[in-house]
Amino acid sequence: MINVNFRHGALPVCIGLLAIASANLHAADTASEKKEPWQLAQETEVWEPVPAVIQAPANAAPSDAIVLFDGKNLAQWQAAEGGEAKWTVANNAVTVTPKAGDIKTKESFCDVQLHIEWMTPTKITGDDGKVLESQGRNNSGVFLQERYEVQVLDSYNNKTYPNGQAGSVYKQSIPLVNATRAPGEWQSYDIIFTAPKFDSAQKLSAPGYVTVLHNGVLVQNHFAIQGATEWIGKPSYKPHDCAPIRLQDHGNPVSFRNIWVRKL
Repeated sequence: MINVNFRHGALPVCIGLLAIASANLHAADTASEKKEPWQLAQETEVWEPVPAVIQAPANAAPSDAIVLFDGKNLAQWQAAEGGEAKWTVANNAVTVTPKAGDIKTKESFCDVQLHIEWMTPTKITGDDGKVLESQGRNNSGVFLQERYEVQVLDSYNNKTYPNGQAGSVYKQSIPLVNATRAPGEWQSYDIIFTAPKFDSAQKLSAPGYVTVLHNGVLVQNHFAIQGATEWIGKPSYKPHDCAPIRLQDHGNPVSFRNIWVRKL
């Protein structure tokens, strides 16, 4: 057995020297472990989950979309009150048959990406020969979940209240710009819709949101929907589940084509 006799003050000095040596070794190890930039970059790379591969052909529905109207028939649609949808299908489009009533999808939807193309007729005069104006000029609408309307209207050189023109969330939000084309030209809406949420007590926990591109131009930017569309009075929410997409018969022969939807 070795008996080490530390003189007064020697023990603290030894401990200090050991600490310094340990620190120097740690510094050396750290220096040797210094990462290259590419190694640091890897720390923020996320490799999973891998997005599904879909086909996105030009001027056609993506491969993961539900085609609601392909120009041939109304197999995906029914009358708003049930029964056969009685709008007219011709020339790869479906046209409102005035007084036939609204039509809606047979399937119900919650959060969606919706693409729909529409056209108002070139005739902008009534039977009396007078020019149709404001809301009377070839009117329709796209109702998300049968409640929340994105207005369809001939808003080309047609003065009306801005929260009722094409691209508006009807009576709720004015479009950022008027991107309407002339009557007789096909137009498009690309709509991103997040459905409202209701809690277990059936109270609103989150409003619905809608983003709309009209002819490729942003006209509604993540607008918080205030409630179901109303012609008279203020909008309000009532609890509901997923619901169909509805197209409006406002008494004018507005046409639609290339309708597809993706569930989000």
